[in-house]
This record gives sequence, C-alpha cells and structure tokens, in this order.
Amino acid sequence: MRALGKYSFVLSALVSLILLVMLVLGQGAKTGPLAVLFFLTLALAFQTSKKLKGFSFTIWIFAAVAASMFYPQFFTEIGGFSLKKLIVPLLMVIMFGMGTSMSLKDFRGVIQMPKGVLVGLLAQFTIMPFIGFGLAYVSGLPPEIAAGVILVGCSPSGLASNVMAYISGANLALSLTLTACATLLSPIVTPFFMKLLADQLVPIDFLGMLWSIMKIVILPIIAGLIFNKMVHGRFKWLDKAMPIISMAGIAIIITIITAAGRDSLLTLGLVLIAVVIAHNCCGYLLGYTGGRLVGLDKASARTIAFEVGMQNAGLASGIALEMGRLATMGLAPAVFGPWMNISGSSLASYWRDKNTAESKS
Repeated sequence: MRALGKYSFVLSALVSLILLVMLVLGQGAKTGPLAVLFFLTLALAFQTSKKLKGFSFTIWIFAAVAASMFYPQFFTEIGGFSLKKLIVPLLMVIMFGMGTSMSLKDFRGVIQMPKGVLVGLLAQFTIMPFIGFGLAYVSGLPPEIAAGVILVGCSPSGLASNVMAYISGANLALSLTLTACATLLSPIVTPFFMKLLADQLVPIDFLGMLWSIMKIVILPIIAGLIFNKMVHGRFKWLDKAMPIISMAGIAIIITIITAAGRDSLLTLGLVLIAVVIAHNCCGYLLGYTGGRLVGLDKASARTIAFEVGMQNAGLASGIALEMGRLATMGLAPAVFGPWMNISGSSLASYWRDKNTAESKS
C-alpha cells in the first residue's frame, strides 16, 4: 500500500505540472482528462496515508466535479433517462442508512444534557439561516442561487458533524442528540425559515416543502430505526456497506447537480465559493463562541461548532430538486458539501492535536 501511495503522489505531481504548462499555454479547454486524472491519483494517494485518509473522500468528490464540469452531457441524461430522477431515491437510501445507525438512545441526551441540546438547537436554527440570509443579499447573487444559500442555512446538521465531533474529541453524545433532534424538527423549522427569509426570492410552498422533507428524511429514518431495532446485529455486512453506499450516493448527487448548473458555476463560481466559505466559517466561529459564552465546556462548545457549521447539504439539494430549481438553488448545497468536509476535517484534526498537546503538558 505504501508503494501504491508513493507512486500515486508522484503521478499526481507529474499530472499537475503538465496541467500548469497547458494552462500557461492557453490550452485550458483541453485539460479535462488530466484534471480528472489528477484528482483520482491524489485521492488514491490520500487513501493510503494515515494522516490524509480523512480527506480522500473530498478529493474523490473533486474528481467527480471536474468530470461533470468538463463533460456535463454524460451526467445529465443517459438513454433518455434524466439522472436528476436519481437524487431523491439516493437521498432516501442515505437517510435510511442514517436511521440504521441511530437508536432511541440518541435522544436520551435531551434529558441528560438539556442545556447543551437547547443551546445547540437554538444556534443551529438561528445562526445559519440569518447568516445565509445576510450573505445572500450582500453577495448580489441571482435570486434563485441566493435562495439556495439560505436553504443551506435552514437545513439541519448531518452525519458529517458526528464524525468530526468524534475525530476532534468533542462531546459525541451531544452531537448525536443534536443531529437527531435537528433532523426531526426540520420538517417544520426549515420551511418556516425559508418562508420567512427566502419567499421574496422564490415562491415557498410551506406544506409542499414540509412533505418533501418528510418523504426524503423522516420516513426513511423511521424505517431505518425500525430496521435497526428488529434486526440489530444480524446483518453486520450492512453496517459496513451503508457508509460506502452513502458516500457513493453523495458523490453521484453532487456530480448531477454540478452538471445541471455548470453554466451558472462558470459565471458565478468564485462568488458562490466565497459565500459558502464565509457561511461555513461563521457557523463554526459563532457556534463555538456562543457555546462558551453560555458556560458550556470546551468539548460541548466544539460539538456545537460542528453542528452549526456543517449542514445537511444533501437534504438541501433534494428540496431544490423537489422545487424544480436544481440547477440554481441546488448549486450552493453542491459547493457547501465538499467544502465543509475539507474545513471540518481540518478543524477536527487541529482540535484533536491540541487535545493531545494539552494532555502531555
């Protein structure tokens, strides 16, 4: 494996050099295969490194995005079948997998840690919606794309926040409880804030959005919880397969959305990326600061930082599709998802190393 990683690093470095030369020579339009190859080899190299393995999934996503940007025709339709139709079923499978990894124990934290849960939920459903609203208007993005920024902010946290809480040594029990509670509240809270903050940008159907979230998230999670309760431990292969299926599903969803909104991304990509980075980083900063200001310990405050800063971008994409605005409202979630994995992994590693250093001193 070490040899494979070494060769992959060398190959990715060589490909990146060729890419730079071609860009300097004005041959950027012909760099598609090389760009995809660069990310593929880099992802493989990261996969074989203990320190960098956590970033490999994001690099795989970049490879998929590069392919969809250069060759969108292959990711919009196959044999007359619109690939957009795969998004909601894939999200339902991902949410079912989330349900199989949950249990009623995840909700005990409401009783055991009431202050942390209350602070976390208030931060989750106030900081990100209003920061998203402010950024959407300040940035001058087109209305439907701006509405997508707000939609990301109005979405609940996802499983990625639990992973980062675990890696960083934060309060994992609180993270699991907050994710579960925020997800169950989302059918009401997400449409409410979208109606409040984004209705002037795009028409918001409160009941329609409520049903979309119930269909995409709540019903599959309930099915997963029932499945977990009835057959817990009988299908160990499923426990191992679901994370892989979920990651593959997320990659496919982001690829389809990127291909659908390619033209808008080429025009507004840098502005949208800047908005997404600001949105995500404000979530971390204000979530952590807010937690500390109300007297939570560092571990719990770090958990709230991840819960606030990391949103369920997949759900936001599904809602955008249900509203018939995948190529516009779906762009912010498609950019937010990969970026939050990079920032979240970096922040989790920093806090983990800081914990190690403090324990040695």
